[in-house]
Amino acid sequence: MAISNTLLATLLVSLLLLLGFVESSSDPMVITNMVEQSFTDDKIDCDEACKERCKLSSRPNLCKRACGTCCDRCNCVPPGTSGNYDVCPCYRDMTTHGGKHKCP
Repeated sequence: MAISNTLLATLLVSLLLLLGFVESSSDPMVITNMVEQSFTDDKIDCDEACKERCKLSSRPNLCKRACGTCCDRCNCVPPGTSGNYDVCPCYRDMTTHGGKHKCP
């Protein structure tokens, strides 16, 4: 019976330590700001942003369609007609099933 009491006590102490670690590592202010930001951000005009992004493309309709999908998901389109992906990491990191960049 002594072994099971010792095991129970060890598990209880471990659980309390783990709970204390989890509570101290999560900052409720960061989570609150992320939630507030997602509700307060205004949607950009994806049609206009993608029209500008794709104006020099050899396949403008395909470019606008891909750009529009990325813009809807990320609410961001990098400036210029190419490059500048660091401005919008979500746009930069979106890939096709084949692993290629989805967003023009």
